[in-house]
Amino acid sequence: MAEQLAFPQPLRTSYAAHDFYEGEASAVARAMLADPATWPLGKLVLTGEAGAGKTHLARIHASRTGAAQLHGARDLPDRAETPVIVDDAEAVAGRREAEEALFHLHNNLAAAGLPLLLVARTPPSAWNITLPDLKSRMEATAIARIEAPDDATLTAILAKLMVDRQLNPAPNLLGYLTRRMGRSYAEAGRIVARLDTLSLAEKREITTALAARVLDADAE
Repeated sequence: MAEQLAFPQPLRTSYAAHDFYEGEASAVARAMLADPATWPLGKLVLTGEAGAGKTHLARIHASRTGAAQLHGARDLPDRAETPVIVDDAEAVAGRREAEEALFHLHNNLAAAGLPLLLVARTPPSAWNITLPDLKSRMEATAIARIEAPDDATLTAILAKLMVDRQLNPAPNLLGYLTRRMGRSYAEAGRIVARLDTLSLAEKREITTALAARVLDADAE
């Protein structure tokens, strides 16, 4: 009999509000996003490391407010008639047209009393913006930061990443990984992706033994 081929399950990332883990690491950021009326000057920068859940929180904010979701490296309009979210906002830096568009969009939203949420890995002071007027406006923006993960948050992130990949880990796997892995959201994503790949290639269940191989390979 021919060997049956195994194919990866499609990645189905859920951005539903009930799938965001409301732990201590994101508590301050969630509280600030919950009420745009309290944002100083009607604008806010949401920051955090890769994989921290910034996009997830931004999607939740968009569903609550009807905000238009834009990307900093692509065509930004000069004007908008709804609240706006600019994802990957630091990508405007060094792009003259993008910087000017964001400057005009910022002023348009401020004049209309509409909130502006900017999503980025770093605060505006690190963006290297060349347009002085935009630079001053961005650096005057309040910051909501998703902090580094505690154990409970890291466990929840691992669980969600596995659900998104339709994986069924051994019951003790999450605690095993949390105790031994690096303390970052990006590390959680990389480990789950590696476990998925190995499990598929070797047609094995995702167990602590498989996880140990991934962690040991990192230590070499």
